[in-house]
Amino acid sequence: MKLPPALRIALISILPLACGVAAETARAQTRKPSANEIVSIRTCATRNKDNLENGERLCLFRLVAQPCMGKQPDNASEQAAADCFGMEGAIWDGLLNENYQALLDTLDSDQTIKAQAMQRAWIAYRDTTCQFYDDKIRGSMSVRMHAACVARETARRSMLLKFFVDL
Repeated sequence: MKLPPALRIALISILPLACGVAAETARAQTRKPSANEIVSIRTCATRNKDNLENGERLCLFRLVAQPCMGKQPDNASEQAAADCFGMEGAIWDGLLNENYQALLDTLDSDQTIKAQAMQRAWIAYRDTTCQFYDDKIRGSMSVRMHAACVARETARRSMLLKFFVDL
């Protein structure tokens, strides 16, 4: 099938743009957090361990997700933004798991059972809350918002568990 010249020119002119968007998405999807990104979040969380509000304000999204999305995060594609939030969420998830284990190490058997129940309830809360973005919005924007929700809730929980460890 032969395309009209005007259509061929239009398709050829948008091809580099399409390739750039695909490359941006692929880069965000495949990139793992760097050692510097992990250290920056860990350092920030440690520095703000006694003030959860400051920890969230200073550590969440500013150090990894926003820089990952570039100078204009609001202009990042939904999938690229979701991948950046997911990458940051993975860092917080690692901290959460460490803080949870550290907490369990300080508890007696009765407290451990209660902490495990508390953590299972939190996981259900996080999953249900973040899924609601998909249920309510039902569009491509929900992908970004869902990923940001998971990262945010995981960061909050990680900092709270560290607070419990230090009590």
